[in-house]
Amino acid sequence: MRIIERLGSLLSYIGSISFFVRDTVWWLFVRRKDVKSLLREIIFIGIDSFFLVSLIAFFIGIIIAFQTAYQLKEFSSEIHLASLVALSLVRELGPVISSLIVAARSGASITAGIGSMKISEQIDALEAFGVEPINYLVVPKLISLLVCMPLLVIYADFLGILGGFLVASSKFAIPFGLYFRMTFDALQFKDIISGIIKSICFGATIAFVSCYEGFRPFSSSDVSIAVTYSVVRSFILIIIFDCILTAMFYFMWV
Repeated sequence: MRIIERLGSLLSYIGSISFFVRDTVWWLFVRRKDVKSLLREIIFIGIDSFFLVSLIAFFIGIIIAFQTAYQLKEFSSEIHLASLVALSLVRELGPVISSLIVAARSGASITAGIGSMKISEQIDALEAFGVEPINYLVVPKLISLLVCMPLLVIYADFLGILGGFLVASSKFAIPFGLYFRMTFDALQFKDIISGIIKSICFGATIAFVSCYEGFRPFSSSDVSIAVTYSVVRSFILIIIFDCILTAMFYFMWV
């Protein structure tokens, strides 16, 4: 009986968030957007996340380099360290790690902000003044995430590769020119495109989930629950979509 109830709640959640996505996409194209609102969201979601993404991406690159070097050393193939670090970051870890950071930082803040507006009846006030809440609150955040996520992922990839070079140069004396030549030789156009497509998909996922959860609270105690649901569900969906997109790219390009 509990399984049936959970299945019913899952289907209800999927249906309600699907209608929310439909309404958001419709408002995305029907009216001109406020440039100031978009810039404010881009600064908060993108620019303010640069330091955190930089720190984590750089150390992720170092960790990957150490782990791959440990295995490559057994085959005397340390020279391929640059290729493995670049492919690991650009294809998978760059988009996934950056998206998880943004979901934990910006997604949680988006949910808390909208949830606070919901329980303080500010959203009802917007509707009373003829302002559509989805167009005013959700669409700018969606556009900002779609714009910022690819830039953050490219930036994270570069810093991760730089972290890998730090290990390669200090541990194996691989020169700068050779390391980056092997990096660019290993990367293909499809690898970069797959990472960008993943980042856009993950950005849309964060926007839809975090905003939808923000509209759900009915009391102050519900806001913290909504934030938890927002982060957890964003994480789960990012991993699921990453698995689906990775399999799709594999069958398309291999």
